[in-house]
Amino acid sequence: MIEEMRLRDLGVIAEATLSIGPGFTAITGETGAGKTMVVTGLGLLLGQRADSGAVRAGASQASVDGVWIVPENGAVAARVREAGGDVEPLEDGSAELFVGRSISSEGRSRASVGGRAAPAGVLADLADELVVVHGQSDQLRLRSASAQREALDRFGGPVVEKALRAYRAAFERFRTLDHELTAITTDRDARQREADELRTAIADIEQAAPVAGEDVELAQRAERLANAEELRLAAASAHDVLSGDGDVPDASALIAEARRALDRGSQHDAVLTPFAEQASDLGYRIADLAAGLAGYLADLDESGPHELAAVEERRAVLGGLIRAHGTLDAAIELLDTGSARLADLDDDDSRVERLTAERAAAASALDTAAAALTKARTAAGARLGAAVTTEMRALAMPDARVEVAVSPGAESASGRDDVAILLAPHPGSEPRPVSKSASGGELSRVMLAIEVVIAGVDPVPTFVFDEVDAGIGGAAAIEVGRRLARLAEASQVIAVTHLAQVAAFATNHLSVVKASDGAVTASDVRRLEGAEREAEMARLLSGMPDSEAALAHARELLALRG
Repeated sequence: MIEEMRLRDLGVIAEATLSIGPGFTAITGETGAGKTMVVTGLGLLLGQRADSGAVRAGASQASVDGVWIVPENGAVAARVREAGGDVEPLEDGSAELFVGRSISSEGRSRASVGGRAAPAGVLADLADELVVVHGQSDQLRLRSASAQREALDRFGGPVVEKALRAYRAAFERFRTLDHELTAITTDRDARQREADELRTAIADIEQAAPVAGEDVELAQRAERLANAEELRLAAASAHDVLSGDGDVPDASALIAEARRALDRGSQHDAVLTPFAEQASDLGYRIADLAAGLAGYLADLDESGPHELAAVEERRAVLGGLIRAHGTLDAAIELLDTGSARLADLDDDDSRVERLTAERAAAASALDTAAAALTKARTAAGARLGAAVTTEMRALAMPDARVEVAVSPGAESASGRDDVAILLAPHPGSEPRPVSKSASGGELSRVMLAIEVVIAGVDPVPTFVFDEVDAGIGGAAAIEVGRRLARLAEASQVIAVTHLAQVAAFATNHLSVVKASDGAVTASDVRRLEGAEREAEMARLLSGMPDSEAALAHARELLALRG
């Protein structure tokens, strides 16, 4: 439940603190005082869209802070921790959760959850676990078939929930198989073309049998063969200089002569010994170099025009693969991946046969799941209609009858059922859709009756009603107040109301009070008790808070709560 809410510069409210707590809290006030700003502020804490128009004139931003009491280890606390925030443990196993929201006059919005900044979406996630808000728009929403189906499913509890979960699993299974089968049969010609092209490409690659890096090696080989004569002259000249024949001393002979001279000198001065060793090492290295060049010349002599032709022919084959696939590596990779893809494409006929059988089985399973869901909803609908009818009698509609009709509808992820809440407001009248047969006041009472009944099987921590009493008065208003009080026995109830008959049943009465200093108009929120509450009740009844008759009537209403 929400324990406290603080508003600053929101609408006409300059600054206000609302101590709410358990039970039934009624919020009243003069028209224009800002009662709806309380609901607006609560909506901001629940992640609803921020509107810069809600910022009080002249203020740079509006802010709302709230303190919720939640189970220390429940789903809400877990989501808060997941978002990086935390809750403050209390002694009874519950915890305080601090949430906040601010809106700048430029439209920027910021949210905090459990002491950490968080997206507004986190607040919206928490809202699903914390509160149900009802206003005039929600009464209109009750006219929609989807909202009526959701109400029935909530009332149906675990039985309907289990049937719906099984149906959705069967629905997704059938849809997946149907999409896959449709894709194969629709694209069969394209898949056949792909298979033919892939088969040809794989055959070409297998025939060429490329090796990774082969194209680079062949390019280097072709360059060498194309310039063989020039390479031969260069290598031969270097070889002759290093170890040539004839009268001209070669490098090897000159180094050998230098080593011998140094050997002789080192006999008289040991300092020359290292130089002699270096000369000896140079001699070995020159001999190795000359031998290597000799081998290189031998390889060149064995190469000929026929080898260059063979190399260019092989390069042409690999070039065709490169042009077709981008790179040689891509062509080689296609041998690995393409074979599996080709097997998949060639398996179309057997896959169609297999998928057709699987889809038929999935369709049968879906029919079974849909029938089970319809059966569960029909049974729940009968119970809901009877329970809401009983509630309607207690809400000053003693002759009204409510039925919940479950009929075949279009298939969707929510089933194959159309759900309609039907109302027969008078004896002998045929039940008709509530959207067509209920007035505004009747629709308010139907909605409240449904919430009271559903709360008995699917409790919600907090209910917020924004003028749920619109369009009603007198005895009906008194019964609405009684039912809100009854709902507050199991849940926290917050109701913005303009009727004293409803406010009389509240355990906590807050009044939004408008004050003006002649230049600035602002509102504050006060908790009313004793004479102040009686005066506010009198104002709601007659517009005259000092009227003795109205005050007597107010006291009479307050006595109804006991």
